[in-house]
Amino acid sequence: MSSSFFTLPTSQRKRKRTDTGPISSQKKRTTTATESSVAKAGPPKKSRRDESISGSDSEEDEAPKKNVIDETEGGATSSESDHEDETGAERRLRLAERYLANIKGEVHETGFDAEEIDRDLIAERLKEDVAETKGRLYRHIASEFDFQGTTKTHFRADTLSTTSIATCPPYAYTVSKDLYIIKWQLPEATLSSAITQKTKKTPPPRRRPTKLLTSRGNTHNANDPTYKHHTAHILTVAASSDGRFVATGGADKRLIIWSAADLTPLRVFTQHRDAITGLAFRRGTNQLYSSSKDRTIKTWSLNELAYVETLFGHQDEVVDVAALAQERCLSVGARDRTVRLWKVVEETQLVFRGGGGEKKSRNQGKEAGPSFAEGSIDRVAMIDEEMFVTGADNGSLSLWTMHKKKPVFTLPLAHGLDPALKPEEAYAEQNPDPKVPSPPQPRWITALATVPYSDLIVTGSWDGWIRVWKVSADKRRIEAVGTVGRAQGAGNGPDVTMEDATDKEQQEVAVGYDRSVKEEQVVRGVINDISIFERGERGKDGLCIVAAVGTEHRFGRWKKVQGKNGGVVFTIRKTIS
Repeated sequence: MSSSFFTLPTSQRKRKRTDTGPISSQKKRTTTATESSVAKAGPPKKSRRDESISGSDSEEDEAPKKNVIDETEGGATSSESDHEDETGAERRLRLAERYLANIKGEVHETGFDAEEIDRDLIAERLKEDVAETKGRLYRHIASEFDFQGTTKTHFRADTLSTTSIATCPPYAYTVSKDLYIIKWQLPEATLSSAITQKTKKTPPPRRRPTKLLTSRGNTHNANDPTYKHHTAHILTVAASSDGRFVATGGADKRLIIWSAADLTPLRVFTQHRDAITGLAFRRGTNQLYSSSKDRTIKTWSLNELAYVETLFGHQDEVVDVAALAQERCLSVGARDRTVRLWKVVEETQLVFRGGGGEKKSRNQGKEAGPSFAEGSIDRVAMIDEEMFVTGADNGSLSLWTMHKKKPVFTLPLAHGLDPALKPEEAYAEQNPDPKVPSPPQPRWITALATVPYSDLIVTGSWDGWIRVWKVSADKRRIEAVGTVGRAQGAGNGPDVTMEDATDKEQQEVAVGYDRSVKEEQVVRGVINDISIFERGERGKDGLCIVAAVGTEHRFGRWKKVQGKNGGVVFTIRKTIS
């Protein structure tokens, strides 16, 4: 069979468009005055990309043409007809050129140097973004804030000991031992003290957080699997960075996901087989890590409200967990004295072993004070993706890196020693033995927090102070910065946290401390948790530290301290810009 398709040459096989009357007339109607004037000029029209690149000369040549169009057909019709046939790439190029022209005009009008603007606003910001993306410490901000001249505000609801706190500015969430979860609105930062002067007619800004929502569980529903609330002490809380979810975990083995807007329970997970002790969101995502006394860490995806997987390895109950931007987390195993880095994607783990005590030099001899071995690692916080810090029950604060299995630096007795008990307090006899029953004991690190990717570290215990530390410039030491909101006129008292003090001096201060002399304390009670965040862009409006305080430790009643249940908000000003 023969066909013209197979016999005709290629040049004749192409279909040719035949111009019809209506189509040609339509083209004539849509042809603008600009196109006709260009056609009469003789040479063919260049592409619009070439015209845009040609520079100011072509723009000056086009100016009279646009005036002709405005006179004949109007400005709106001309602008549409000029760009109706341009592609997406040509349009983006045209808008970019217009934007650059506007920038140049603003610079010439105000007299700014473009090079200076690029260096200050672009180059430095890009360097910081790259450093944060790589997970490295790049901000040394500990010396930029006035930690002693802070504004302090107590807030509370009639509850038992507050066990944990989480913040998602401008909101804070607290949980307590009597099954309460409360949503608070934090006060805004005051830029200067002049706002609150008495001569002003406007009232001073509100300093105390406002209670917005409250939800309480019930212990009587412990056997009801459909009950969507806690039935035992709530031990930990975490809030997602996008403000959508709040997660709580308690001694009832329940992990509950709440809607942050109205504290409505969305899902109750019961996969853990013991109390949930810690929660941490992966930075910038809704991926959640939970630690439990069942010696496991579990991962969750809150976008799907689903369980993902379980991580095994600890030999004792896991009491805290921390995470940053990468898909990995850190956990501490209490009395197994290990810190484990879980690489979720690679399905591997790194084990860091603690258990060390205070190192003493050989020339200290018998005059040196007692040493305290590390029995349990209770707290962990990440500084960046390669460094982290831990707190233990012997009061030591340890700095770690991912490249060493032992701490790089250990600061002993970060919150000092508890004074020794008097004989009448230790014995029930009317005339007890005057010998001191037991030596002074270190105060545990009960709360630990950091500002991610910076050198700032904050710790808490029951000594009445929130203490501030920083990582040294060589990233090999932890140095003391001071305390948050030190009361005026308060002496050193039993403050034995001076880094330069010897063991003998620390022991003398602790043993010789008179209980009848009461030092003015900023925070009365056990600091069970700390949350810290920066106000404004990169902390330009200062810092805000929110602490959860109770008369008891969050895990038990073996340590009872006189104080108040609730929270404390510290507003910290920035001293330099």
